[in-house]
Amino acid sequence: MLRCSWCGTDPLYVAYHDEEWGVPLHDDRALFELLILEGAQAGLSWLTVLRKRPAYREAFHGFDIARVAAYGEEDVARLLANPGIVRNRLKVRGAIRTARAVLDLQAAHGSLDAFLWAFVGGTPRINRPATLADVPTVTREATAMSRALVKAGATFVGPTICYAFMQAAGLVNDHVATCWKAPAA
Repeated sequence: MLRCSWCGTDPLYVAYHDEEWGVPLHDDRALFELLILEGAQAGLSWLTVLRKRPAYREAFHGFDIARVAAYGEEDVARLLANPGIVRNRLKVRGAIRTARAVLDLQAAHGSLDAFLWAFVGGTPRINRPATLADVPTVTREATAMSRALVKAGATFVGPTICYAFMQAAGLVNDHVATCWKAPAA
């Protein structure tokens, strides 16, 4: 079975590719989790963060948006002491700040889902790249999403992170043409 080459042969990465990456996601909690994890990945490999995902879920109370938004200094200290997550003060504080921004976005747009999917008109973009080299790292939509998230108060949401998020959450489908997950033409 042919796959996108980026997932290699690590069983965790292969399962992520086969079961999650590029599958349209519409649950606010799951979208928030993915947004935080993509930000945590900045400067690291996605596989590193994927391996830490269970610890993140526990440390961030299942990515309960309201609960994370209410975190205070004791929670920051608790998170920074947790060896199961990326212990970067800016990323930890950024996750809390992003949770607060997400609450505001939910209030303004009805849901995080509605806000995020508006950047692709509510329908996944199917790109059908021939090779991995044909997959962009940034698009106009990702740049617009980044600007809107930053304006709302979110952090670690630059255009490249937003595009990786869009791929992961299925807002865009960038499975290469030879991958078994590539949509039919």
